[in-house]
Amino acid sequence: MASLTLEMPGNALSALRYSPDEFAAEMRLAAAASWYEQGKVSQEIAARIAGLDRTDFLLALGSRGKESFRVDFADLDRELARG
Repeated sequence: MASLTLEMPGNALSALRYSPDEFAAEMRLAAAASWYEQGKVSQEIAARIAGLDRTDFLLALGSRGKESFRVDFADLDRELARG
């Protein structure tokens, strides 16, 4: 697994009331949710980025008011037209 180092303002963690580990987990989830929402990664990859299994990733999305499933309505219309 790759490792990254971020420099944050000294008061960022205390303002958010996160420990460094909590902050890292929140950043991973936020990035994974954003990339999943944009269609850049699948649910499976997003869950791995977030450090969660797919079920917990979907639950985390739901608890944050994010869509758990992306639907391309043009694709759906084509599928329905095929019968």
